[in-house]
Amino acid sequence: MSDPTVASRRRTLATWSQREDSGDYEHLLEFKGVNLAFKGVKALTEVTFHVDDGELFAIIGPNGAGKTSTFNCLNGVYQPQSGDIIWKGESILGRRPDKIAELGVARTFQNIELFAHMTVLENILTGRHVRTSTGWLAGSLWIGKAKKEELANRALVEDIIELLEVEAWRNYPVALLPYGIQKRVELGRALAMEPQLLLLDEPVAGMNLEETEDMARFILDIRQELGIAMILVEHDMGLVMDIADRVMVLDFGRPISTGTPAQVQRDPEVIRAYLGEEFESEELLAAEDEAMAEADPDAV
Repeated sequence: MSDPTVASRRRTLATWSQREDSGDYEHLLEFKGVNLAFKGVKALTEVTFHVDDGELFAIIGPNGAGKTSTFNCLNGVYQPQSGDIIWKGESILGRRPDKIAELGVARTFQNIELFAHMTVLENILTGRHVRTSTGWLAGSLWIGKAKKEELANRALVEDIIELLEVEAWRNYPVALLPYGIQKRVELGRALAMEPQLLLLDEPVAGMNLEETEDMARFILDIRQELGIAMILVEHDMGLVMDIADRVMVLDFGRPISTGTPAQVQRDPEVIRAYLGEEFESEELLAAEDEAMAEADPDAV
């Protein structure tokens, strides 16, 4: 017999997957021949890949390989010099990050970006902002449609809290919580945005073995129960090879292999990049930091 709690949670959390698409599309996301450079320093060179509905796609590579630059192009922080990014058959190149978020693309960050003095519940609830239609005046008065919307938002957030097993900390300020729990809260906030694609930027960075296993379980639960597609950037090769459907390897911003985990592990180019000398472009990393500061001065 199926668990009624899980069934109810799936109905509540998966409402966004029932939205009608604007038309037919071959792939949920297509990254087509994207080139990105910072003041002559190439970050991405002819990067091409696609992600299908419900797929868990991983991007790996040494530091400075272009993984974060790929994410920054996907959610509109960076604008590539050439190539195209297709979402459900339509180009999203040039759109602002908030508009891309409204389409159904959510992101977590390697460095936790939470409101330290707000509770777990409040932090996750901030993810509902992109799906809130009532204005600030009605919201502050808590009347009419705003009241109904607020109650629905809180119900969804409570289901996310249950899904990620953070009920015990729901009313705690996140600054008081263990690192692994804070990473779950950030994942929960991304889920509250009703994504159809999750960009997971090193979700287990800095975690111990138990925390890593927990996060892997939650990622798989989200995929199985909600059917959300994901792009995973991660240095933990054991995690990547265990849970990813397909993997793309970047080396100095250029894709050198894309395939199943087994195919990638046998690729001579991948073996060379990982078992040869360590590749780390300090010049590229510095250029990326400078570009990020120019795009968002408060981010650094």
